[in-house]
Amino acid sequence: MGNKANLIFLWAMLVAVVAMATEHRAFERTKGINGLDKLIVRDRRGRSFEVYLYGGQVTSWKNEKGEELLFMSTKAIFQPPTPIRGGIPVLFPQYANTGPLPSHGFVRQRFWEVDANPPPIHSHPSSGAHVDLILKSSEADLKIWPHKFIYRLRVALGHGGDLILTPRIKNSDVEPFNFTFGFHPYFSVSDISQIQVEGLQNLDYLDQQKNRTRFTDHGKFITFNSQLDRLYLRTPNTLRIVDHKKNKTIVVRKEGQADAVVWNPWDKKVSDLGVEDYRSFVAVEPVAVEKPIILKPGQEWKAIVHVSVVPSGCSRKSCIPHK
Repeated sequence: MGNKANLIFLWAMLVAVVAMATEHRAFERTKGINGLDKLIVRDRRGRSFEVYLYGGQVTSWKNEKGEELLFMSTKAIFQPPTPIRGGIPVLFPQYANTGPLPSHGFVRQRFWEVDANPPPIHSHPSSGAHVDLILKSSEADLKIWPHKFIYRLRVALGHGGDLILTPRIKNSDVEPFNFTFGFHPYFSVSDISQIQVEGLQNLDYLDQQKNRTRFTDHGKFITFNSQLDRLYLRTPNTLRIVDHKKNKTIVVRKEGQADAVVWNPWDKKVSDLGVEDYRSFVAVEPVAVEKPIILKPGQEWKAIVHVSVVPSGCSRKSCIPHK
C-alpha cells in the first residue's frame, strides 16, 4: 500500500513539473526569412508573438484565433543592414532625423541576443510567456555614438493576450548621456479610411510634413484621407485606435514616453512598402522626443508599452489594461 502511495505521489509530482514547464517554457528558436534567427513565444491558449534577433523586432502578434494584429509590409526586406518594414521597430538613441545620427538611430539594424539572466522586473503584468533580449554597445556603435549602453527589452504576453514591451536602458559609461526613444508599431487595421485615433484632442503637435511646424489639434479624433505624419507632445498615457469595420479597438497604454507619433503615408511612394499597403495599417508610436531622456553613469531608465485589443462597444474603464 505504501509503494502504491509513493507511486501516486511521484506521478503527481511529475505531472506538476510538466505543467509548470509547459506554463513557463521559454521559446522556440528557429530560422525566419532569409535565414535570420527568430523567436516564437506562445501561451497555453495559443496566443503568440514572434521577434527577430535582427533589430530586436517584433514581427507578429496573434490572438487565440490566429488573427494577426500587427502589419508587415508586403515588400519588407529581411536583409541586413536594411531595417525591417512593419511589426514594431525599436528606435534608439535617436528618433527620426532629430539629431546627427542615422534616422531612428541604429539598434533596429543590430543583432540582439537572448538575455539568459536578466535582472528582475518588478510589477510586470505578464502571463509568464515572455522573452528577454539584450544589446550592448559595440566598438562600431561607439564610433557613431560615443556612449556605452546596455539595452534590455522584455517582450511578453499579458494574461489576456495583451502585448507588453518593457525597455530598460542603462548608462554603462563614465559620463552622462541623453537620447530620444520610441517604438514604431504598425497596427493592422481593416481599412485606413475606416478608423479613428482617439485621445489626442486639444494637444499641440509638430507637423512632420511641414518642417515640424507647431499646431494645435482641435478635432475630437483623427481620421485619415491623405498622408499624415504628426508628433504629438505631452500626450496622455492611453490612446485608442477604433476600427469601425472590424468593430474592435486597439488600446495603447504607455509609461515613460511622453509623446506620440501618428503616421500613415497614404499613397506616397515608400520603396519597401507595397502600393496598397497603406490601407492596411496605422502607426501610433509611443516616443520620448520633446524632452530627451538624460542618464547619469550607472543609471537605468525603464518604460512600458501595453497593447490590448477589445470590442469597440466595451466601456472605456473595462477596456483599459491594468498594471
